[in-house]
Amino acid sequence: MNPIDEYLHTVIMEGAVEARRQGSDAVEAQHLLLAVAAQQGTVPQRILASAGLDQEGVRAALEREIDHSLSAVGVSRAAFGPPRPSMTLKRSPTMGATGKLALERAFASVSRKKDLRPAHVLLGILQAEVGTVPRALALAGVDRTDLLTRVRTAIESDGIE
Repeated sequence: MNPIDEYLHTVIMEGAVEARRQGSDAVEAQHLLLAVAAQQGTVPQRILASAGLDQEGVRAALEREIDHSLSAVGVSRAAFGPPRPSMTLKRSPTMGATGKLALERAFASVSRKKDLRPAHVLLGILQAEVGTVPRALALAGVDRTDLLTRVRTAIESDGIE
């Protein structure tokens, strides 16, 4: 398996673990973002960390987004507790709509698969205009446009793995 295939496999599998941990039966963009943030030493992980989004920072931003979204409809997560992890599912979580779109955007950002790099995966996740990830980043005070610029700069410098 070549390096990008290994990276994609790892991010998708770790995204599935995150989805289960959160009680979801689908791997969504936020789960992929958590998995990208966990890939120590990669360009995408360093870019996220430079914006205060190490894995725990991403997790905190997503927690804040959940609380904010629930409060918008008058619900408190504290009243119900967290969802039960789905670690005993007989099948792996499937790829959800936002997860698929993130990966589609990543692949669409290159003309050939062999040009795909880990930073393109982060680019595909961050390009979402609406949804959990952009809301979480906004609530965390992260400038998504600046983050996208940093990812694009890293891709253009081509000094990435």
